Amino acid sequence: MPQPRPSQKQILEYTTGTMGVSAVPGSGKTWTLSLLAADIIERGVLDLDQEVLIVTLVNSAVDNFTQRIGEFLKERKLLPHLGYRVRTLHGLAHDIVRERPALVGLDSNFQIIDELEGNRIRISAVEEWLYQHPKFFDDYIDPEMDEGKRDWVRREKLPRLVDDIALQFIRTSKDMLLTPEAVRERLDDLPIPLPLAEAGLEIYTNYQRSLAYRGAVDFDDLIRLAYKAISLDEDLLARLRQQWPYILEDEAQDSSQMQERILRLLAQNWVRVGDPNQAIYETFTTAKPELLRNFIKEADFERTLPTSGRSTPSVIALANHLVDWSRGEHPLEAARGALSQPHIQPTAAGDHQANPPDRPEEIHLIERDYTPEGELRAIVKSLKKWLPEHPEETVAVLVPRNFRAQHLADLLRKEDIEPVETLLRSTSQTRKTAGALGNILAYLADPGSARKLASVYRVWRRDEQEDKEAWGEVKELAALIRKCPRVEDFLAPGPDHDWLDSLSPREEALSLREEALTLGEGGDASLREFRAVVGRWLKTILLPIDQMILTLSQDLFTSPMELAIAHKLAVFLRQLDNAHPDWGLPALTDELAVVARNERRFISFTSDTGFDPEEHKGKVVLATAHKAKGLEWDRVYLISVNNYNYPSGAAYDNYISERWFVRDSLNIPAETLAQLKAAFSEDVFQWYEEGAATLAAREEYVRERLRLLYVGITRAKKELVITWNKGRRGELQPALAFVALQEGGD
Repeated sequence: MPQPRPSQKQILEYTTGTMGVSAVPGSGKTWTLSLLAADIIERGVLDLDQEVLIVTLVNSAVDNFTQRIGEFLKERKLLPHLGYRVRTLHGLAHDIVRERPALVGLDSNFQIIDELEGNRIRISAVEEWLYQHPKFFDDYIDPEMDEGKRDWVRREKLPRLVDDIALQFIRTSKDMLLTPEAVRERLDDLPIPLPLAEAGLEIYTNYQRSLAYRGAVDFDDLIRLAYKAISLDEDLLARLRQQWPYILEDEAQDSSQMQERILRLLAQNWVRVGDPNQAIYETFTTAKPELLRNFIKEADFERTLPTSGRSTPSVIALANHLVDWSRGEHPLEAARGALSQPHIQPTAAGDHQANPPDRPEEIHLIERDYTPEGELRAIVKSLKKWLPEHPEETVAVLVPRNFRAQHLADLLRKEDIEPVETLLRSTSQTRKTAGALGNILAYLADPGSARKLASVYRVWRRDEQEDKEAWGEVKELAALIRKCPRVEDFLAPGPDHDWLDSLSPREEALSLREEALTLGEGGDASLREFRAVVGRWLKTILLPIDQMILTLSQDLFTSPMELAIAHKLAVFLRQLDNAHPDWGLPALTDELAVVARNERRFISFTSDTGFDPEEHKGKVVLATAHKAKGLEWDRVYLISVNNYNYPSGAAYDNYISERWFVRDSLNIPAETLAQLKAAFSEDVFQWYEEGAATLAAREEYVRERLRLLYVGITRAKKELVITWNKGRRGELQPALAFVALQEGGD
């Protein structure tokens, strides 16, 4: 085992009390916490029924901690699975609630709905609310918009906005320990109306009613109820405190108010480790990085893990410069606290994880004002040159959002570079496979639809898209199928009513020409062959959904990748069918459409045990900067670093949460939460003023994006390329922080 660094030794000397640790990227915090847990167990300070409790953020970290602590205990001739418990916050909350479900109003066999089902229930509540209040948001829509466009906004844009409001309102209410009844009572007592809070409450009420009907809770309920259980039952709390006399918390910069409350009740001896500079989830979770900062200031012991062997000195210097510039020179004063010290320090001579040799010439801050398409093509060109020269090294392209990665993946494939997309919501291959199957299931659920049958024909011939002439014929024949007046006259013809016989001479010639072309290549892709294939597919309707998918796949797919994905989709749909026997084929088809549209992550070839870049040497990994947190690559491309993705608070910046169709650039979800919080303040008149929450949300977004840029830079071990683009309309500029980094390197 390598010798701990001096800063790590200070942490390993911990015995009792509270300790706050600020850890820079690559400083070995997981290794240090694991070793501390093993040390505590070896010291003999635990009784036989006691454990060290380790609380971390994600399931993959649970596995990592469990493996490392077990190895450390084995080295000391101790039993590798005794004396500690590793849990995510949700796992810990589940353990607590299962102790006394009746105490918090739950049946002993209560169910926990997953994110998919929670989204479905919430969206249903949103749709019901919009149906009942079709003109509610008219006062918030840009008054300059004409009525026709307003109708389009109500129909096409408002559902997504209202769902964002609902998601944040529900999560925040639960983090504040507010039930729908408590919010209702408070709003009824107020001297002024808070319409956005009223809207959020109605959806929240219907959402909770749907959960109660199912005898279920969501993940946020689980945490809230765990806190309620240990607050109400002194005996339960005392027993848990006795069981876990030591609590070690990882990734504490992402703690929520509720997580801190639970751990404060449980903790006797509490160590919190995290990096406030890597707090990048505030925009879409209830995480509050200031909780860790405050804890570090108040703790009995304040420690740092400042040394990192991950990156070259030049990469480290760039990250440190970003910290210094943001703290001292950022034009938005509210953003100057986004990043904090300690600086990242390179390792000392003889360190077991020495920094890579410095290569300052491999830090590329590209000034060129690319178009969005030009930026991606430049990345592809660079990768095409770099990859053959570095087959044993790792590389990633970090994008601001999934859709940029999808476009880049298509460009890479055209150059015969197969990217690794497992850090996106779903891979492009998964989306294509799900889309193909989804189109066929949609038709089988409605077999009389000529329109859906035409879509199936295009799916069946999809491999010919690269041949412009052949694909033109496919589209023409699909249009012909769409006009078929009675589908059964095509698929189940009788002696006197075969739709193919009714085709015009030109249409018949097209079908025959298509048949001749394909027969010349050893196959028959004529409409007659298509009719036979669809006839086979219609017979699968009586099969269980997984067998149905597997049967269709044998006709549709040939590559091992497609067939393997189809198998996973079959298992996925079977699980849904078992859980929801009342859904039927249309609802299951909708789930494939969700995967195909990339609106939800589908596991495909990823696992819940984490992602290891070292397993993908010589391949391009595509990921969002958020998903890249905790990972590292030899070479990193950080792209689209402009003032839209990384705004600075300037007047010319735009913000993703401010919808173009909303008046006065209001951030409606932020305004809704501000009304909720104002309702529970001492003076609602003082605490809510329209627009103030929007400005505050802008400032928080600027801070979070500075931290995201810091995370992106610190993913690089040896080489770093940063680029920007000027947007589709040419109006964007390089991010101000990017300009500061360029100037700092001159």
